[in-house]
Amino acid sequence: MTVTVLVPDEEGVAALSEIEGVRPVVYRRGEPVPAEAAQAEVLVTGEGPSEELWRELPNVKLVQLLVAGAEDWVGKVPDGVLLSTCRGAHGGSSAEWVVAVLLTIYRGLGGFADGHRRKHWERRITDTLQGKRALIIGAGDLGRHLRRRLETFDVRCTMVGSTAREGVHGGDELPVLLPEHDITVLMVPLTQHTRGMVDAEFLAAMPDDAILVNVSRGQVVVTDALVAELASGRLRAALDVTDPEPLPGGHPLWDVPGLLLTPHVAGAVSGRRQRAYAVAVRELSHYMSGELPKNLVHGEY
Repeated sequence: MTVTVLVPDEEGVAALSEIEGVRPVVYRRGEPVPAEAAQAEVLVTGEGPSEELWRELPNVKLVQLLVAGAEDWVGKVPDGVLLSTCRGAHGGSSAEWVVAVLLTIYRGLGGFADGHRRKHWERRITDTLQGKRALIIGAGDLGRHLRRRLETFDVRCTMVGSTAREGVHGGDELPVLLPEHDITVLMVPLTQHTRGMVDAEFLAAMPDDAILVNVSRGQVVVTDALVAELASGRLRAALDVTDPEPLPGGHPLWDVPGLLLTPHVAGAVSGRRQRAYAVAVRELSHYMSGELPKNLVHGEY
């Protein structure tokens, strides 16, 4: 039996052709719909759903995402259609971004770069990442990648998950844990439980001069509350995501002190597409064998 799988590009065709029984066909939004779309059983995509999608693809039984976040799709998939994420593809690059921004902040690299531009030679002592205490909120693939990397810098890591288990604290322990850590890193999916999780009370529990790092979704943080803390100079932050996003001109986040800001690029690295398709191949191999994909979304995640 041959299963038609729709992919967004020729790279997907090449990657999925290695799976026995799979016939990959390029399907791009906004372009003429290929004749095979009506019989397609699987859609592989890095985009969100659209109104016409299900009319064009009436027989799809599995949507395989090329991204880790499923929030754009949750509640918009017809009954009986499976949804699987690309968890495992982008954890390394996201963790690498966190390490990069922390080193930039603690070692004062922005100031040295400014001195370079001004042709000003000034030696000074900086802080260090060594010995810092990091609270990693999100104990999944991203969190595990980050813990492994931070521990090589002698950072003491504490993991927090939605529920407590061996080696992982529960989210209900955050009020006690937050004051004990120099760094708090957000690596959680966007759900009804995490939306607005980082509010004024959460931020107030962080110790003076602590760093908040957000590499999850902008809506996890209450922006006005963070702006207030940064404007006071009490906390620092590194954000790869914001709410709103893209950040409009004139927004207070552009000008607050103590903020290192990047435009949602933590996962935008070379080889990201190959890593995403490697996960898609693994997930589709399970599906073709009659098994459920390992990254199947249950509920919101």
